[in-house]
Amino acid sequence: MKILKIQALRGPNIWSVTRKKLIQMRLDLEELEERPTNLIPGFRERIEKLIPSMISHRCSEAREGGFFYRVEKGTWMGHVIEHIALETQTLAGMDTGFGRTRQTKTEGIYNVVFSYIEEEVGLFAAESAVRIAQALIDDVDYDIEEDIQAMRKIREKVRLGPSTRSIVDEAIARDIPWIRLGTNSLVQLGYGINQMRFQATITCKTSNIAVDIACDKEDTKKLLQNSSIPVASGDICVDEEDLEYTIKKIGFPIVIKPLDGNHGKGASINVKNLEDAKAGLAYAKQYSRRVIVEKFITGYDFRVLVIDNKMVAAALREPAHIIGNGKNTIQELIDITNLDPRRGYGHENVLTEIDVDRDTNDILEKKNLTLETVIPNGEKLYLKSTANLSTGGTSIDVTEMIHPENIFICERISRVIGLDVCGIDIMAENLTEPLRDSGGVVLEVNAAPGFRMHLAPSEGLPRNVAAPVIDMLYPPGKPSRIPIIAVTGTNGKTTTTRLMAHIVKNCGYKVGFTTSDGIYIQNHMMEKGDTTGPISAEYILKDPTVEFAVLETARGGILRAGLGYSRCDIAIVTNLQGDHLGINDIDTIEDLANVKMVVARSVKKDGWAIINADCEASMNASKGLSCNIAYFSMDEDSTNAKRLSKEGKIVAVLENGFATIKKGTWKIRIEKVSMIPLTLGGKAKFMIANVLSASLAAYLWGFKTEDISLSLQTFIPGAAQTPGRMNIFEFKKFKVLIDFAHNPAGYLGIEDFLSSVEASKKIGIIAGVGDRRNEDIIECATIAGRMFNHIIIRQEKHLRGRTEQELIDLLLEGIRKANTNVTWEIIPKETEAIKHAISTAQDDSYIVALSDVVSNAIEVVQSYLDKENES
Repeated sequence: MKILKIQALRGPNIWSVTRKKLIQMRLDLEELEERPTNLIPGFRERIEKLIPSMISHRCSEAREGGFFYRVEKGTWMGHVIEHIALETQTLAGMDTGFGRTRQTKTEGIYNVVFSYIEEEVGLFAAESAVRIAQALIDDVDYDIEEDIQAMRKIREKVRLGPSTRSIVDEAIARDIPWIRLGTNSLVQLGYGINQMRFQATITCKTSNIAVDIACDKEDTKKLLQNSSIPVASGDICVDEEDLEYTIKKIGFPIVIKPLDGNHGKGASINVKNLEDAKAGLAYAKQYSRRVIVEKFITGYDFRVLVIDNKMVAAALREPAHIIGNGKNTIQELIDITNLDPRRGYGHENVLTEIDVDRDTNDILEKKNLTLETVIPNGEKLYLKSTANLSTGGTSIDVTEMIHPENIFICERISRVIGLDVCGIDIMAENLTEPLRDSGGVVLEVNAAPGFRMHLAPSEGLPRNVAAPVIDMLYPPGKPSRIPIIAVTGTNGKTTTTRLMAHIVKNCGYKVGFTTSDGIYIQNHMMEKGDTTGPISAEYILKDPTVEFAVLETARGGILRAGLGYSRCDIAIVTNLQGDHLGINDIDTIEDLANVKMVVARSVKKDGWAIINADCEASMNASKGLSCNIAYFSMDEDSTNAKRLSKEGKIVAVLENGFATIKKGTWKIRIEKVSMIPLTLGGKAKFMIANVLSASLAAYLWGFKTEDISLSLQTFIPGAAQTPGRMNIFEFKKFKVLIDFAHNPAGYLGIEDFLSSVEASKKIGIIAGVGDRRNEDIIECATIAGRMFNHIIIRQEKHLRGRTEQELIDLLLEGIRKANTNVTWEIIPKETEAIKHAISTAQDDSYIVALSDVVSNAIEVVQSYLDKENES
């Protein structure tokens, strides 16, 4: 077996619109194509012995053990690898169950697809599954536990923490989109101008001053004291002299902790003598130059969580501990405790496994104990100095037990410090009576408090403390999304996107849009290049100034990683023509439609897909869409247009020279096409199709027809507005047209336009693109042979695995098939070809450069035009 390619899909994709997180592995089975599992002796027994938990895989048999049955009867190794990848992720604590394995059109090569929770783990699982399968085939031992542990480690390294994850999950439950910003816990909720950000449990509404105060324990304590909130007596120390002075004031026992510390690092509790106090001071100073020394308060450790100045949860926390039985050693009791199924590696379960670290060893040393000591029956031994759940601590929910006065105090503390998400540490015998009566005190106020103890307490009711965070960030009525209009298809995508963005901008929105030329925000180019993939879409959705997104979405990005957005409001499918066929298993129009229609399948239920009624491939592909569908047609009397209108569908048509929207028996005229500059006086029919689709989308969104009309009239085509899309440069004696046409449909559009152009001579500059099929290159040249009197073949860009001569030969074959008197010559460099055409142009001639690198061509032509204007 050989892995040819592994890629991670992160959005709606060709396999599923709803399952956005998939690994797609292209696998060559090589000789195993002839050896299904039933022809590999002992394979069923070995896989069942190595991974017995796979008995739960029902597979297509729809029963327990169904997968093992398939293995016994005979299935291909790609299918086996899919199931291994899913099961190893589950065993590593990431339960996921969607998979597909499909043979490509190349015998022996399969696409193995399976879902993942964490992308890096999914990629690891793909390679691991192949290794495991090979070991089973070869009948050699394989340490699967090593791979599973490696997955756990990767997960803990890359996953969102439990607090962050809980907020994300709550957002997902409310249909609020989210984007992870970088590799840490910084997360964006919502899109564009409606976004909110948070990191861990610090939100974009959290006061920076409040965080600074909470991180400075001295300032916190003074503010609380001045507000008559009970705190422990003590002082700040920087050396042993300060320490001794403070101890004289407050007496033993004491607590020593770094002023700038967190998570209990550097803390020593219940210190009872000066020698231990000095050691505790030295330990704390490893984390902070200034150290807090406070009176040790007996009681229990409570955490109260206040969000948006309202108390939402309270928990009693207890450090990791064991209880002696008079028989087992401390180490044995730790091991026994870790067998609790609620405990797991890192944050995978409700509780975390207890490990022996420096803190544990220090505690044991102070008590003259070792890991081999047997402690008396019933004696509780604390193994950590703090009650953090991440170190094995436990929590008990006491939210319903907290006294109203204590609720008042805690909510007041959140306002005194100024935190929107506030964790308050209290030491008291209980919270059922006021702190003043119980002698309890506030120890600390925490910014970014952990939620895990409340989300999944070891005892008591779990509390959905993420909900009030979302309530605060997105109160009722506040939107989280921005409108998204996505444009896909074969030809006309970029022009339609630009026109659509122009309409949106003219209607008062700050618009961000992506095209094959670059990323734009309010017509300012932010990034140059082909930006029609998911990364570019996400760029727009992450921008906090964007109110409306128009996204050109090409097939390459969909195949590579899926869509960059979870759903759109309107999808425009311009047309489906034979282009880029024979690449990435896309060999037919139906294959291409399956890719392009991912965009239409991602439209929200009450949104609209706009389909070209003149394109049968588009009409066929639109069957089964779950959203509303509207149509556009260049002929209101076409069979499809008439039928759809009769059925009451909304159809945009070319009617008596007008761009018109038909709704039942009503007609809404938008604008006369000859008055729309983009159509070149109505001569560029394929531009009229783009106008119809964009006008229809604008109408369906709710823009006024007069605003749409004005936008159509003010969208002036040219090298600046629509580079490479019917750019006409008028010289004194001739004209030059530059267009991005690169497939037969595009060439036919140019041919139709040129049929209405009067010229003494029509000169074409053409090239072959290496990743097109032979028949496509030949057909383009044949069309060129019909519409031009003279052809200049140039060939320097986009060879893509072919030789220059091979492409030239194909072009010449197509030119000859035209059976015309067209003449031709070869000038390899595009710039030289254009210069030659301009310098030898006759009066009233028309030069057409069909360029795949439009920026180069535009620069050359513009420089010649500038020189002419200067003379």
